[in-house]
Amino acid sequence: MFVRQMHYLVALAREKHFGRAAEACHVTQPTLSAGIRKLEQELGMPIVVRGHRFLGFTVEGERVLGWARQIAADYESLKQERVETGGRLSGTLRVGAIPAATAAAPAILGPFRNRHPEVKVQMLTLSSAAIQRGLDEMELDAGITYLENEPLNRVRRLDLYLEHYVFVTRPDEPLARRRSLRWAEAAAQPLCLLTPDMQNRRIIDHVLAEAGIVVQPAIETNSFMGVWSFVRRGPWTCIVPEASFRGLGDTADLVAIPLIEPAHVQPVGLVLSDRDPLSPVAGALLKLARDLGRDKLIEKNFK
Repeated sequence: MFVRQMHYLVALAREKHFGRAAEACHVTQPTLSAGIRKLEQELGMPIVVRGHRFLGFTVEGERVLGWARQIAADYESLKQERVETGGRLSGTLRVGAIPAATAAAPAILGPFRNRHPEVKVQMLTLSSAAIQRGLDEMELDAGITYLENEPLNRVRRLDLYLEHYVFVTRPDEPLARRRSLRWAEAAAQPLCLLTPDMQNRRIIDHVLAEAGIVVQPAIETNSFMGVWSFVRRGPWTCIVPEASFRGLGDTADLVAIPLIEPAHVQPVGLVLSDRDPLSPVAGALLKLARDLGRDKLIEKNFK
């Protein structure tokens, strides 16, 4: 019962609704509520702030929730490890990837699935802050994110590839014939960029600011899909990571031109919780990433 109660708390924190939390735990709402009340009685402290709906956790409850997340994660890892000792690894690998890395992520998650065919891979597109939070709250096993632009705390990290930036336009535009382009020239074009809340946009703004350039995009959108839609219809252009451009597949209607002056690269890597031991699926992903790096396959796969 104790482990189930921990799962109840974790689900309630995630869903913020008693009914949805009960559904996620495959129990009735009265069963979930009774389990949490029983835990409150056992610990001698209120955990949940109750009203006509879920209102949050008490101060004591927030501390209990931290332990609940750890216990629930450790229990799932124990089950995975028990299966692994008797055969193949199973379970679910939960990975958060920043939007700029989603096109490159299959280069490591595909080989992982091939090596561990009984593990379900779940990739979520998240901001770097959401990846940090997911690792802290044990909702994620790993993340693929920028390693240097903004601080990462309490994580193990492993370089995967260096992100290069390109200017993208249509083949019928005059700049399409250029072999390279200066950032200042790119900034003078009618740009469609991601919105300022996106880390990739903040990186671009920082590179331009370091060169003394203020960018004023004609259009902003919070998704790469939006960027491609505008650029393909014209007359707009964009600055994007090369991996995102390559991930489009058929790009016969677009041209990517390397950006120079300044030459800028951004390391993207794998991040995992610094907890010891790692969950079996997280440990297996880290081992695969190290194997690819040792065999010099990371850069090749991510380009």
